[in-house]
Amino acid sequence: MTTPALVREPAPLAPVGAARRLTFRAVRPHLGTAAGVAIIAVLLWRLGTGVFLDGLRRIDTPTLVIGLAIGAVTTVLSAWRWQSVARSLGLRLPLGPAVGDYYRALFLNAALPGGVLGDVHRAVRHGQSEGDIGRGVRAVVLERAAGQIALTVFGAAALLVLPSPVRDQARDFAPLVAAGLVGACAVVAALRMNRAPGRRAGALRATLAEARRALLSRRNGPGVALSSAAILAGHVVMFVVAARVAGSAASVAALTPIAVLALVAMGLPLNVGGWGPREGVTAWAFAAAGLGADRGLATAVVYGVLSFVAALPGLVVLVVRWIAALRYSRAEVSSSKTAPKESARLARSSFPFSADPREGRPMTPDSV
Repeated sequence: MTTPALVREPAPLAPVGAARRLTFRAVRPHLGTAAGVAIIAVLLWRLGTGVFLDGLRRIDTPTLVIGLAIGAVTTVLSAWRWQSVARSLGLRLPLGPAVGDYYRALFLNAALPGGVLGDVHRAVRHGQSEGDIGRGVRAVVLERAAGQIALTVFGAAALLVLPSPVRDQARDFAPLVAAGLVGACAVVAALRMNRAPGRRAGALRATLAEARRALLSRRNGPGVALSSAAILAGHVVMFVVAARVAGSAASVAALTPIAVLALVAMGLPLNVGGWGPREGVTAWAFAAAGLGADRGLATAVVYGVLSFVAALPGLVVLVVRWIAALRYSRAEVSSSKTAPKESARLARSSFPFSADPREGRPMTPDSV
């Protein structure tokens, strides 16, 4: 007598809402890239590919050299600002490695979609080398926040004072924005006064204390403010150079507010290596200022190329450190095959990548 075969019940289907959430999570990282591609496609459809190619043809060797020089100044100042912020948080960061890491982050930001992956890599690697990823990430966040604060302050002043396509609108909305900020600060202050102390409140106070120490203290505040202003000035100068190369004869006073709008657009996570919103906003701003949308697109194209060229030393840093890491791994494999006595002698040598962690020397080429 045969036993009847067991019939397996079908597995329950996942809820439709859960499936939609999983699909959205898978698609969300690519939405910014798709938006950047869409913006570029619309611009090329409306203005034609000739404007884009004309901007590329106008770039010559002296222009590339100027872009490299401006990029070198802004990168060194940015690395110094990062070093100051990191030291205020108790992290060790020599200036030389900071410049190399910053160049590498700029190249990854320009070469990879999203425009922030290089900064994420910079934050995590520095945190790993110092044994505190959280503080490493906060140091990068605060360093970038300093740049955004400088852009906000200078941009608001430029848009309100200098002739710009949005000056009238900015003047109309400025009192409302100021009132909203004051109201928000009053609400936050009231909540902090009436809120019972808790774990989250303590974490928030610690974070705010770190921010004050890194950006507003007497030791760090002036240097961070001056370096941020100089970095922003370097970006504006590069934009003016790009406009001159693209054939625009507009004055610096007319181009500065447009440069601010372009820099703000570059911070939007809707780009492909920085391309997308910058070109759209620049073309619109040039058209609104009576300078021609095609000239604005050509200016944005030249600026994008100069920004990428300014970040190219990061590729050199990436390749050099990759080769150093490869050599170190090979040396480690070969040393593991030697006699114990020879291994002990190598460990006591002055070769930095074979040092013992307790000696305080770096263990990987990326942390040098």
